[in-house]
Amino acid sequence: MACANGSPGCNSESNLSNSSAARRLIVWLREAFAHRRQRRALASLDRRLLDDIGVSGADAVREIAKPMWK
Repeated sequence: MACANGSPGCNSESNLSNSSAARRLIVWLREAFAHRRQRRALASLDRRLLDDIGVSGADAVREIAKPMWK
C-alpha cells in the first residue's frame, strides 16, 4: 500500500531509498545475466569464429571463466 503525503508512519525518504536500492539490484541482475549469456555465446564459438572476431583462445577461456557478476 502506498503512503499518502503527511500520513503518520510514512517515511518518504525511506521509500525512495528502498526503491532506489531495488532499481540498482534489478540493473545489477540484468547486467550479470547479460554477462552470462555473452560468455555462453563466446564458449560456443569454434577457433575459426574466434579468429574472425579477433579473440584468442586463451582470451576466450579467461573471459568464460569469470563469474557472471564480473
